[in-house]
Amino acid sequence: MDIFLDVLDTFILDRCYAFLSPDPTAILKDGSLTAPELNRHVKVYYPLQPSKWAEASLWKRDDLSRQALSLYLITWLFAMIMYLLGSLVLYHTLFDKRLLRHPRFLANQIKLEINQGISAIPTITLLTVPFFIAEIRGWSKLYDFTSQSPFWGYTLLQYPLFICFTDSGIYWIHRGLHHPLVYRWLHKPHHKWAVPTPFASYAFHPLDGWSQSLPYHIFPMIFPLQKVAYLGLFVFVTMWTVLIHDAEYLPTSEIINGASCHTMHHLYFNYNYGQFTTAWDRLGGTYRKPKGDAFMEAKPEHGKIEGKCD
Repeated sequence: MDIFLDVLDTFILDRCYAFLSPDPTAILKDGSLTAPELNRHVKVYYPLQPSKWAEASLWKRDDLSRQALSLYLITWLFAMIMYLLGSLVLYHTLFDKRLLRHPRFLANQIKLEINQGISAIPTITLLTVPFFIAEIRGWSKLYDFTSQSPFWGYTLLQYPLFICFTDSGIYWIHRGLHHPLVYRWLHKPHHKWAVPTPFASYAFHPLDGWSQSLPYHIFPMIFPLQKVAYLGLFVFVTMWTVLIHDAEYLPTSEIINGASCHTMHHLYFNYNYGQFTTAWDRLGGTYRKPKGDAFMEAKPEHGKIEGKCD
C-alpha cells in the first residue's frame, strides 16, 4: 500500500493537497520542488521523480491525517468500483436469471442490495484504514522482494498459508455471527437475501462486513507477506466475495466453497460458513452439500427452513 500511495501522491494527490492546503513557504526551483526523500517506496522498484507539488502543501506526505484521508478515499473508491462493476459483470454473465422468479426473491431486491452495499462500504472502509496506516508505517511483516523471504520456498508457501489462515478465521467469525446474542442486530441484515445476487456481496451491516475482513488484515501483522502478493490477494478476496454470491450452480467441488455452497448457507442458515474451502465446515459438522437446482424449489426440504435464525 505504501508504493501505491506514493504513485498516487506523485500523479494526483500532491496537486490536490497543494490546492486544498497550500504552503506559502514552499520554494520552487527550476519549476520543481527539491524533495530528495519523497517517493522512497517507489524507488525501491523503479525510478520515479517527485511531482513539482510534492512539498507545496501544509499537509506533507508523512502527515498521519493526510495518509489516513488518502487511504480512506482510495479504499472507498476501489471497493465501490470492485463491488458495482464486479457485481454488474457477474449479473450479466454467470448469474442464473431464473432466480429472479424464485418465490423467496424479494420485490426490488437488487435495488435494496445495492443500497445496503453502498451504505455499508464507507464505514467498513473507515474501520479498515488503521490497518493500512500500520502497513505503510512499517508496523507489519510485509516485505519488498522475494529475496527477503524468510526461507527458500516461502514465496510459494505464502499463498496457501494466507488462504488457510483466512479461511479458518472467517469460518469462526462467521459462525460466531450466527450466535443468537449478535445475529439479530449484526448478521441478520445480510440474511435478508435468502436468494442472493452478486449485488448481495457487500450488502452487510458494516460491522458484520468489517469483522469478516479481519483475518485478511491480521495475516500480514503475524506472517511475512510480499507486497505484490499482498495486493494481488487483496484483489482476489474482494472478487471472491462477489463470486460466491452469484448463486450460479456451476459444477460443484467437494473442496472449494463456491457459490453453490454459499447459496445453501443463505437458504438454510446454519451450514457452509466457510469462505474458500469446505474444510472447516466438514471439521465443525456444518457442511451441507449443494443439491443441484434444489434451491429453485418454492420450499426447502421437509417444508421448512432448517436451523433458521429469526
